[in-house]
Amino acid sequence: MVDTELDDLRRVFLDEAREKVNEMQSALEGSPEKAIERLTYLAHQLKGSGGSYGYQRISSDAAALEDALERQGNDDLDARVQQYVVNLRLEIERCARELH
Repeated sequence: MVDTELDDLRRVFLDEAREKVNEMQSALEGSPEKAIERLTYLAHQLKGSGGSYGYQRISSDAAALEDALERQGNDDLDARVQQYVVNLRLEIERCARELH
């Protein structure tokens, strides 16, 4: 019974994580200064919550994104930042597939 409840919570987390990554992707299309602020906020949320649900890779990928953003200037976002967002999306989808 407990495993079913935990799986339900994990599904909710992964759905919310997908929404955050979609928002990250949208932010990448906006002004770099606003994008950096929003991406940092969303990455920080995923970093904190990923490990709580047993998704250490999501947490560590989000931490890597947050670190890259903190080093990023207010210039155009480099390809590395965009790749971190792609990596997060792929990891979230992989975890969702494994959960089903």
